[in-house]
Amino acid sequence: MSAKVIKGAPIAEEIRAELKAEIDGLKEKGFTPKLSVVLVGDDPGSVWYARNKVTTGEKMGALVEVHELATDTPEADVVALVKKLNADDDVHGILVELPLPGHINKANVMNAILPAKDVDGVTAEQRGYVLGDMESMALVPATPLACIELIQRAGVDIKGKKVTVIGRGDTVGRPLAMLLLSRGRDATVTVCHSRTADLAAECRAAEILIAAAGAGADHLVKKDDVKPGAIVIDAAINEKPDGSITGDVDPAAEEVAGVITPVPGGVGSLTTTIIVGNTVKALKLQKGL
Repeated sequence: MSAKVIKGAPIAEEIRAELKAEIDGLKEKGFTPKLSVVLVGDDPGSVWYARNKVTTGEKMGALVEVHELATDTPEADVVALVKKLNADDDVHGILVELPLPGHINKANVMNAILPAKDVDGVTAEQRGYVLGDMESMALVPATPLACIELIQRAGVDIKGKKVTVIGRGDTVGRPLAMLLLSRGRDATVTVCHSRTADLAAECRAAEILIAAAGAGADHLVKKDDVKPGAIVIDAAINEKPDGSITGDVDPAAEEVAGVITPVPGGVGSLTTTIIVGNTVKALKLQKGL
């Protein structure tokens, strides 16, 4: 019996409808959420993601502006732009598209973002809120939050479950583990990675398995590594030599899992919507609403 495939697009539409209603209410109070995206260079993926944020924001009534800078823009000028946006009270969220050109120090740019406007959850303050079980105050990174939304909106209760996360990175794995502990309450969360001893055994023990190793780890999780009936969330994006995209989980795992997300079309479908949602949350926190 094949798994139930949970696609991200319908859930993203559900979240967008909720956000649109919330944004309409904010507008009645005189507030319009505004996200400023900083795009340095012409990386095709970054350009696409930036434009997609504009389109997604428009669907919900939020303002999204893209500041396009040339590839050879000095690091000091990028930091100066970020600081200018920090000081603009009409801007509620700031996001810097990655990757940045090689001559720019990523940490210097990211650390220049005012934590209250850090809708991508990259600053130490925002990560601290997640680590400290203060999600109500946090702007949670989009991919971890997308994983949680997919699990919960699929009707799966995290509480008390055995959860295995593959991936220990700052962007997905670590904040996701903290969210699972907070949202799950009494869940047992194990964090693994590509070099974990007997990774397959850790995977087979999981009732909920979230794969986020990425970086060339395509199909790291095989069909036989999945516990029958498990919830499998594939949060990874690996580019193959032919330019196509695949995840960390072998699609054949659909034959044994209870619920599974596809790549593409799963977790990634929610991330832009969640960024806009974080902008709404940032506005409310900034204005004390």
